[in-house]
Amino acid sequence: MIRPRYPYRSACPRSLWSDLLASAKRNLTFAGYTNYFLWLEQANLRGHLRRKVDQGVCVRFLVGDPDSEVTRRREQIEQVPLTVTTRIRVTLDELERLRADTPAVEARLSDRHIATSVFVFDDDMIVSVHLADLLGHDSPTLHIRRHGPGGLYDRFAGHVDHLWAQARTLWP
Repeated sequence: MIRPRYPYRSACPRSLWSDLLASAKRNLTFAGYTNYFLWLEQANLRGHLRRKVDQGVCVRFLVGDPDSEVTRRREQIEQVPLTVTTRIRVTLDELERLRADTPAVEARLSDRHIATSVFVFDDDMIVSVHLADLLGHDSPTLHIRRHGPGGLYDRFAGHVDHLWAQARTLWP
């Protein structure tokens, strides 16, 4: 079932993100190309994620490869001072700090999810579909809830699992 739709990711309330983060009991997967905005918009995200891992929640990040040709091409399209590479590297730095305290956090690099970001919170997910040359915060965004097998939720979850299986592990 599709819940609220937002014409822009930036229109999706911060409270929705924090409520979904707080309520997750099994799985948190952040498959955004940079995931940069999460560190800005969610106060003490590292602390929240650390507590979630301590509670047995699987925490995974699928992040864009900062050294890939896809990333370089995207930077040419966006033409903004805060480059895609810089945004990815901020996330990688945050993940290194998180991993120092919480080695169970998983992270992988890929450049195959540049056009669609999927954020999983147990049976809820937020999906942003990137349009043309717009930035991520301008992406139409859906809140999807799983109500049974084979629906829209499962289609996007399968997409993330496929990308995850093919991605390069960040840490040995």
